[in-house]
This record gives sequence, C-alpha cells and structure tokens, in this order.
Amino acid sequence: MPKLADALEKIADTNTDALYYGELASRIDEESRKFGGFLRKKDLEDHKVEWVDPIHVNYHGYQVWELPPNGQGIVALMALNILNNFQFKTRDVDCIHTQMEALKMAFADAKEYVTDPKCMEMPVRDLISVEYGKQRANQIKRMALPPRKDKPHGSGTVYLCTADKDGNMVSYIQSNYMGFGSGIVVDGVSLQNRGYDFSLDPTHVNYLMPHKKTYHTIIPGFLTKDNKPIGPFGVMGGYMQPQGHMQVVTNMIDFHLNPQMALDAKRFQWIENKKFILEPGFDENIISELKKRGHEIEIEEELAMFGRGQIIVRLENGVYIAGCESRTDSNIACY
Repeated sequence: MPKLADALEKIADTNTDALYYGELASRIDEESRKFGGFLRKKDLEDHKVEWVDPIHVNYHGYQVWELPPNGQGIVALMALNILNNFQFKTRDVDCIHTQMEALKMAFADAKEYVTDPKCMEMPVRDLISVEYGKQRANQIKRMALPPRKDKPHGSGTVYLCTADKDGNMVSYIQSNYMGFGSGIVVDGVSLQNRGYDFSLDPTHVNYLMPHKKTYHTIIPGFLTKDNKPIGPFGVMGGYMQPQGHMQVVTNMIDFHLNPQMALDAKRFQWIENKKFILEPGFDENIISELKKRGHEIEIEEELAMFGRGQIIVRLENGVYIAGCESRTDSNIACY
C-alpha cells in the first residue's frame, strides 16, 4: 500500500497534473456556486485520501470482509454476526424469517450509530463483537418484531471484481449515487450527490458538519478462510447492498451454492418497519408463513430492486469460478 500511495502522490505532484486539477477544481467551484451548492475549491484542496483496514466477522468458519464505516458494509457484518448463532440446513421459512429479523436489527443499529468514524461514539468492534451478535440473536422470536436499536455492552453504482493467474483478486465498486448523481457534469466529470445522506437535525448521528463524511452505501466484499483468499463479491443497489451481501454469502456458505446459483436465488429486501418486498417466484408456502408471523410481504416485479451482483471464487487448485447477475446486463470476461 505505501508504494502505491507514493506512486499516486508522485503522479499528482507533476506540474501538468497539478495545473489540470487546479483548473478542474476551479470549474467545480464555479458550477457549485451557479447551482446554489456549497462545495468550494478549498474543500477539494483540503481533501485527503485515507487508507483504511477492512473489518470482518467469522461466519460459520469463513471470514467475511467489508470496508469500515462510514460505509454500510458493517450492516452486512452485523446481520451475519447475528446469524452465526443459528444453523441453517434448508432455505425454509425459519431461515428466511431469521434472516429478515437479523437485517432489521442490523439496519436499526446502523441508523443509530454509523457515520464518519471520527464522529462515531459506538466503537465498531462492539457492534460486530461475538457477544453482541449473541445478544441480538436472543432477541429474535417466532413473530416479526419492529426494528429497534440496541446497545452493545461496553443507486447509480457499478461493481466489478477481477482476478489474475497469480491469485491476486480485487473487489471494486464505484458510485455517483442516486440516478446519475447530482446531475451536474463539469468538463466531463459527473459530480456525485452522496451528501443526500446527511441530516440537518443537530441530534442526528449524520448531522452535516465541515470535513465530515456521511453514511454511504457502496460496499465491496471479500471472503477468506483459514487465512487464504476465497474471492471478491459485491451486490449493487443502494440500501439493498448489505442485504444482498448477506443473502449471497449465506447461499454459498450455508447452502453450498456455486457463485451463479447464489446470485440467482430469489432475494428479498427490507423496506421499513415490518415491510419486505420479495421477487416473483418466491415459494408461496414461505410467503404464507411469513405473513402469519407478522411480516408485511409484497411481490415486486421490478427485479432491479433486488440488486445486481458479481462473484469470483478461487478453488484450492487455483481454478476460478465466477457468477454474474441475471437481473441486469452483466458479463464474465476471461483472458
């Protein structure tokens, strides 16, 4: 990492690049003022790229890795940390109900605690601790509960993953957020609108402040086992992302589905309160039982609502297998 950082810094320091970026920053400042925005050239000058260490939880013998807050990868980890206290043999109503409850709990905690890490009052390690996972798991009952936070003791997105013959693998995601971002394009550069997730409520954890990063949704994932890389994975789709991560991970680990089958399996998405949307073709018996347990279920015909994912898995013999999204344009390229 230091070598790469040094190289990037050296490139950015060349006179030509400095001149170009300075002019571009001025143009962004100009366009921001034109449309009533608050972004200024000084903000861009003050910005520093941060190298961060990923966070992980153990899920049934595998390590699931995500980027730390201010991203929502921790939502997937909190949900998996809860589910680690259960054993699933089949994708039956008990399994789906438990996964739904775990997701609601994870999102409730994320909404309460997750923001710019320098502003978080709740340590990340507490939110994904084994003890807290057990605490939350014990709160899951037969009937659906409204999402409630607890306290530990103490959509314009592109995802891709790649791997080479030497075993190097990359999980990569990029997003301008809602639709095509802000809708403002400066000299060919489309400006994102992730400031949308800030709050103007002074009591809110994501209250807008200078030099603060808000909660954001983009989350590349990675799997390892016994200190060996298994492979990168990701699911695009705003707040569907951690829900998609949880579902494809459990599909592969608990039900031993290959990457393509794990992606193709019918998905669900939590919307609010006890409301979930399900893909067409979901088992009717499971739907009926979920309703009896208090879940509000709707069938959503728009498949894009359930995310778009990609997975690469490296087998012990070095052979790669991959899966791509059947719900949208997607492709596996080999060379």
